[in-house]
Amino acid sequence: MTGITTSGKVAGSRVAPVRRIRDVLRTRILAGVYGTRPLPSEAELAADFQASRNVVRDVLTLLRMEGLVDRIPGVGTFVVAGKAVHGLDRLRGLAESFGTGPDRVVNQVLLADTVLATPAVAERLQLDAGTEVVALERVRLLDGEPLSLDASYLPADVGRPLLEMDLTSNDVFVLIEQELGLPLGAAELSIEAIAADRTVADLLRVHDGFPLLFIERLTYTDAGRPIDLEFVRFRGDRMSLAGWLHRTPDPLLNHSSPERG
Repeated sequence: MTGITTSGKVAGSRVAPVRRIRDVLRTRILAGVYGTRPLPSEAELAADFQASRNVVRDVLTLLRMEGLVDRIPGVGTFVVAGKAVHGLDRLRGLAESFGTGPDRVVNQVLLADTVLATPAVAERLQLDAGTEVVALERVRLLDGEPLSLDASYLPADVGRPLLEMDLTSNDVFVLIEQELGLPLGAAELSIEAIAADRTVADLLRVHDGFPLLFIERLTYTDAGRPIDLEFVRFRGDRMSLAGWLHRTPDPLLNHSSPERG
């Protein structure tokens, strides 16, 4: 077998170097190293990584399949898409995370209404099952392209006032703090990789089975009240998550030396 098949498989002898070089180039692309300039030529990349041109061609093919680069015949290979980076070091809304004005992040509101809480939602929000909550469902657009599908559930006393506010151009976090006067404190977060089903794929303009980042986040006020339960599906080709992790002593670990018999 030679080259890359339609399934994205690389010839066996080239798997390891292709994977290694792909990861390095991918990191450079997402960091904006090349900007609007073309990537180095195949010959330059081969010399840089001390690899064959066949390996470099396989790397560029994988990056094109991922949608990060495109080749213009006679001109070169260019970066065509960069991922938005959502920081995990601070509790922020989407527009806040990118430090942008409201024109870059726009919300298509699919649902904004009161519903009866399912047992799972009620438990997370510390409510009785069947209690009314406000449900919000939005497609979040970044620079005019779908980035995520967000489903949020809020206690009715918090959510009802939001129904009268501009949900198209505002983060819910900002409205809760600035309009309702409820400072936010912390959030529980879980992240996993999932595949888009047909209904989600249509809304995010991707194909069935497309890779998504799925985030479940329960946000609390600074007084400790659970106030916003979110289920967010990010397009895997448009979003990455980043943050600083600090190593601290684990109080549950016994650091004493083991006894020797």
